[in-house]
Amino acid sequence: MKKAQQGFTLIELMIVVAIIGILAAVAIPAYQDYTIRAKVTEAMSIASQAKTAISEYYISEGSMPADQATAGLDTAASYATTDVVQSMTYTRNSQTEGEIAMAIKALGGDTSAGDTFTLTGTGASTGVQWVCAADSIDAKYLPSNCR
Repeated sequence: MKKAQQGFTLIELMIVVAIIGILAAVAIPAYQDYTIRAKVTEAMSIASQAKTAISEYYISEGSMPADQATAGLDTAASYATTDVVQSMTYTRNSQTEGEIAMAIKALGGDTSAGDTFTLTGTGASTGVQWVCAADSIDAKYLPSNCR
């Protein structure tokens, strides 16, 4: 009578471990990029509050606000208490153009504290059009509508 095989051979186990290792080597960096992108999207939503305030000021006054206080933005930096945003600054470039610079905290991966992205608003008779761009942060971490 022939004895039936019980369990796996060493080669079969080594193949399974190798496959799991390859999957982990691909999945872990992709997941890390995903989580960083989610955190940068949170910073983008904080910046949207500033975009709204600046746009409302432009529509009512006909020019960009002179500074953060004039725009009605929080100068006490309460947004910096989040785990994502280090600082947010507004700069008036001209009567019709203003810029919001968002500096983030270290979020992991190849990001570091102080990495920035900017939102540039250009005023027209129809309102303010916003364009975002990566400064020192890698563009792959920006939300898809910014890349």
